Amino acid sequence: MKKKRNIKNLFTVIICSISLVWLSGCGASKEAISISEEEKMAFASDDDKPVSISNEDVEYEITIIDPGFYTWLNSVARPEGYYSQTFLENRNRLMVLEWNQRAIQPRRFNPDLYLMQIDYKSGVDYGYDVNYKLYNYFIFFQRKYNQRLGAFVPRI
Repeated sequence: MKKKRNIKNLFTVIICSISLVWLSGCGASKEAISISEEEKMAFASDDDKPVSISNEDVEYEITIIDPGFYTWLNSVARPEGYYSQTFLENRNRLMVLEWNQRAIQPRRFNPDLYLMQIDYKSGVDYGYDVNYKLYNYFIFFQRKYNQRLGAFVPRI
């Protein structure tokens, strides 16, 4: 009887150890984001020229007035056509979900960063331009404010 209890305790310790190793490994993959001089200049830019993200066919519009995004989009971001629309849609879907979760939890996440939810529905074809600009805003936002909106490191 005592031997069975010791084996059970040992088994529990092994399972807990494996779980702790796995959980610590999940968080360990966060790598530092290195910011180029070009990005630093865009982030420091006080230009507040708005960037409109819209598609009249589906009556969709977002206007971004984040200082530096216009400059960043036109100087740092990958050019249009670099990513496929499917890639952009998949990434946007994930990042919108995370963004909206943060927007509805102002006590947990900075309400100055996540002012409102983004209305972006799966299955709606917003077109390449909307997906391209929205994706690049998410990359800009994550890099400028040192945030993570998913498991992926926000790379350019």
